[in-house]
Amino acid sequence: MSRINPNDVQRALKGASYPADREELAERARSNGADETLVDQISELDVDSFDGPDEVSQALFRQS
Repeated sequence: MSRINPNDVQRALKGASYPADREELAERARSNGADETLVDQISELDVDSFDGPDEVSQALFRQS
């Protein structure tokens, strides 16, 4: 897996409404122009729902 850049995650999740599930967040990242690798990483997270962007970032960094 490629190294995750916190700034890319922040840009990818911009405008997301929480709580959100991983598929909603993956679609938000895609619509925000995120790299497809990051979109895939979000959609493959082992958590179903997130209460905020910090939870998403923590899950991504645990996964990498």
